[in-house]
Amino acid sequence: MKVKVSEDKCKQCGICVASCPKKAISFSDEINMKGYQPVVVDQEACIACGICYTMCPDWVFEILGDRG
Repeated sequence: MKVKVSEDKCKQCGICVASCPKKAISFSDEINMKGYQPVVVDQEACIACGICYTMCPDWVFEILGDRG
C-alpha cells in the first residue's frame, strides 16, 4: 500500500502530522499554489493505516493499492 498526497490541496493545518502513529508525515520545504508548505509522507515509515485520510479536512490523502 502507498499513500498519495495532493500537495495543492494541503493548507498546512497539521492535523495529519499530529495524528500519524508512525510520525511518517512532515511538512515539505516547498510551497504549494496556495502559499502553504504541504505535507510529505515517508513511504518507508508509513503503514497505510488511513488515519491521515480520515482526519484530513481537505481530502489531501489517497490510499493506493499495491500498484499505486
